[in-house]
Amino acid sequence: MAAGGTARADEVGKFDALADRWWDPRGPMAPLHAMNPLRTGWIAARFEGGLAGKRVLDVGCGAGLAAEAFARMGADVVGTDAAPAALAVARAHAAAGGLAIDYREGGPEDLAESEVFDAVVALEVIEHVEQRTAFIAALARAVAPGGIVFLSTLNRTPRAFLMAKLGAEYLLRLLPVGTHDWRMFVRPSELGALLRPEGFRVTDIAGMVMNPLTREWRESRDLGVNYILAARR
Repeated sequence: MAAGGTARADEVGKFDALADRWWDPRGPMAPLHAMNPLRTGWIAARFEGGLAGKRVLDVGCGAGLAAEAFARMGADVVGTDAAPAALAVARAHAAAGGLAIDYREGGPEDLAESEVFDAVVALEVIEHVEQRTAFIAALARAVAPGGIVFLSTLNRTPRAFLMAKLGAEYLLRLLPVGTHDWRMFVRPSELGALLRPEGFRVTDIAGMVMNPLTREWRESRDLGVNYILAARR
């Protein structure tokens, strides 16, 4: 989950309760496992030469799915989350894999003002955050000159309600019931409006679409359900 000052306590507790099953590719985080190569690869492709040697901040890192992928690409990774049980699993899993990832309890607002990153990443986080203006401002403060903010989330459309809420949680049981609140989904235009006051503009955006038969994810022009964006100053 997102951050100490901007996260909802009920959301933090919900994801903390799943900590022990976070790394089970067939468990409640199976959709994130399947989506992870697309998300992390898309982010790496926005940097010439990839993420090797780059500082990456993974906000709302959970038990470290994306953070570990970034570390294996050669990035220097800091992961933050407000869920202590998930962080404990993240630390143990990284250590078992020989990865040096700096996991911290809290969020971007807890970072020192002097601490900045080439990539500031919040994947499937903002739809769980109510204080979005403060959250985006904290992300923006953590971006180094020339750096990029990356966010992925769910679009607030009728199709997203049918597919990501009713379909994924109730029909296909891909996610635990109650994982998402459709009213918290975020339109791309709303994210753009949150980023502009911080001096950022969306420079790249793509849809993420799952094949219902293979459950594999691919990049798409269809932003109607899941999407990922990059923003620069």
